[in-house]
Amino acid sequence: MTTIDDVARLAGVSTATVSRALRGLPTVSETTRIRVLLAAEQLDYAASPSASRLAGGKTCTVAVIVPRITPWFVGAVLEGAEEILHAAGYDLLLYNIGGREQARARLLRKANLPKRADAVMLVATPIGAGDLAVIAHLALPGVTVSSGTVVPGWPSIRIDDRAAGRAATEHLLRLGHRRIACVFGDPADDFAHPAHLERQLGYREALDAAGIRPDPRLGIETRADAEGGRSATEQLITRGDPPTAIFASCDEMAMGVVNAVRLAGLRVPQEVSVVGVDDHDLAGAFGLTTVAQPAAEQGQLAAASLLGPLAGRARSQEELDPVILPTRLVVRDSTGPPRAD
Repeated sequence: MTTIDDVARLAGVSTATVSRALRGLPTVSETTRIRVLLAAEQLDYAASPSASRLAGGKTCTVAVIVPRITPWFVGAVLEGAEEILHAAGYDLLLYNIGGREQARARLLRKANLPKRADAVMLVATPIGAGDLAVIAHLALPGVTVSSGTVVPGWPSIRIDDRAAGRAATEHLLRLGHRRIACVFGDPADDFAHPAHLERQLGYREALDAAGIRPDPRLGIETRADAEGGRSATEQLITRGDPPTAIFASCDEMAMGVVNAVRLAGLRVPQEVSVVGVDDHDLAGAFGLTTVAQPAAEQGQLAAASLLGPLAGRARSQEELDPVILPTRLVVRDSTGPPRAD
């Protein structure tokens, strides 16, 4: 049977540090806390949920609200969060509210959450001004992950999405492309949260800095998935004077772009370069150039940020500051210089 001593040895810390980390106490750095929690997860060691329930009348559950469960980003964040929460003795309760206003209203306006969960995690889910007041009334600790919404009293974990869009476009500009299209999430799509719009703004900023006036015919709003990327690319190719490069605001869209380009009889990257954002698990198989974001780490940090409040500790101002994680350009086979005519 795994003991706290086993966890301490694997994490390279004392048993007292393991105990403090699992209880969310402030004397443990976030880096050490995550190392301890991952060691506990690896050894299948968890705090006793039943003991916590008996001691504090808690549910030992964290509600995670998502717009859809299918996007890669959502799955990666959930996987990272689950590692941390399981090790600390908490379960995940998933709410998929995309496109269902009744589900959103039932969740936020019927006071169900405090009966079912001890904390809330918003993942890629924008919240309107009217719902913010409802969330405040729930009086539950929470955290947002790439949601585009500032909730008073909650920290936010995200990347700089505008910088990601700018980096992707600047890569294409350095290769010599000037006619660059942007395929981004339609705001009417449940998963086209503000991150997609920020990435489009980054694209426009890069073009502006290069002295290129964005062509409105090269910007297409579509579903934030592979089918959306395919449909948008078909439009770009059949309009005449197609782009030499396409920036898609997420990798799933970019994969649809790659397929559509090839189905049109064009070569990637010799005739059309393609770049995305995420570093999806399948990006390497597609040879996709992308701006990688640490999705699982965002889930880990978000979960770790909840442990202190769940243990009854008030958050410091430093703990409420936004956490913006770095991204990096990963160059693969889907981008190259434009063909010389």
